[in-house]
Amino acid sequence: MLNWKTFVPIGLAGFFVLLSGCASMGGAQPGEMEIRSGVIEQIQNVQIQSNHHRGVGAVVGGLGGLGIGSLIGNGTGRDVAMVLGAIGGAVAGNEVQKKYDAPKPGQSIIVRTNSGVLVSVTQPTDPELFTGERVYIEGSGENARVRPQQ
Repeated sequence: MLNWKTFVPIGLAGFFVLLSGCASMGGAQPGEMEIRSGVIEQIQNVQIQSNHHRGVGAVVGGLGGLGIGSLIGNGTGRDVAMVLGAIGGAVAGNEVQKKYDAPKPGQSIIVRTNSGVLVSVTQPTDPELFTGERVYIEGSGENARVRPQQ
């Protein structure tokens, strides 16, 4: 029969297996990167929203607190410790996640490539970039970055 001592570690392990399955590797093959070059036509300051999943901090914190609470005491005392641990862990996990959810300063950069195509890249602010500068565009999609040519 399953009790809390066996359920909590199995549940935590299952949760992390499911969570790791949500990660993606993107479209490029490992070790490959597309590099294009061109000239910056426009730079606009923007706010980049966080891509963290809301609520994950509270869930992970709550499960961690539940696991720690299950190690304390016996009987009703253990049940109380588990409930308090789950609540405390959820609150702490939520507070930690708030730090990562704040928008970050960024730039929306439009580059005219050598082939004449306009490419728009949104990335964290790089003070070394300016309009008219020759640049490289490394990668593609969400992972694309504009870098100055040296």
